[in-house]
Amino acid sequence: MAATQNSRNDMTEECPECTQETAHSVSLQIRTESTKSENAQFSREPYRVTTCLVCGHERALRMNNA
Repeated sequence: MAATQNSRNDMTEECPECTQETAHSVSLQIRTESTKSENAQFSREPYRVTTCLVCGHERALRMNNA
């Protein structure tokens, strides 16, 4: 997934909704995957989350998939 740095700390990436390269907000989030409260503390995983600044489409990619 190629990306270039934009001057506003946003990234330019391909957006599947806009079907073109657009500015994206990019962040890393720790998300809980378990729906059971007793296992929630053991099911946290890092995700790279990108949000298109043109249309608002959000994508999340789990970072530690082998």
